[in-house]
Amino acid sequence: MLTTDNRQQITDNRQQIMQIILPIVIILGTLAGMESFSWFIHKFLFHGPLWFIHKSHHQQRSGWFEFNDIFSVLFAIISVYLMWMGRIDMDSKFWVGIGITVYGIIYFIFHDWFIHNRFKSFKTDNSYLLGIRRAHKIHHKSTEKNPAEEFGLLLASKKYFKQSTRSSH
Repeated sequence: MLTTDNRQQITDNRQQIMQIILPIVIILGTLAGMESFSWFIHKFLFHGPLWFIHKSHHQQRSGWFEFNDIFSVLFAIISVYLMWMGRIDMDSKFWVGIGITVYGIIYFIFHDWFIHNRFKSFKTDNSYLLGIRRAHKIHHKSTEKNPAEEFGLLLASKKYFKQSTRSSH
């Protein structure tokens, strides 16, 4: 039979588990949300009214930075703001800020380093990475606002993963 102390201990254990699980769920949800949000703004804003900024990303870079990097700075500011606002109670704002930060780190490694070689790129035979690279290269085939396809960072059409790995090296 459960005593009051046992019930309280069970309740306390559940709360401790939720204090671990909830932030993980929020971070993973934010990552998924950022991929969807980024796809949307890339397609409809960056290749729309904000093309005057984003076009620098579709042109030959003359230095390490490009005007398009302003978008990364904006997301970093939003992320830091959310973490700052949620820091005292470690509430959902904090964990959403962490999720945006993690997405930004993934963006930097995947996009700036692996795809655009801002640093010496690493070699891989990983079919997922090669498919994402292929899709992004197709996106950059055009140096104009339109036509364009493949606006995601982590997700791309299946057709880019079906090609042999030899065709991407």
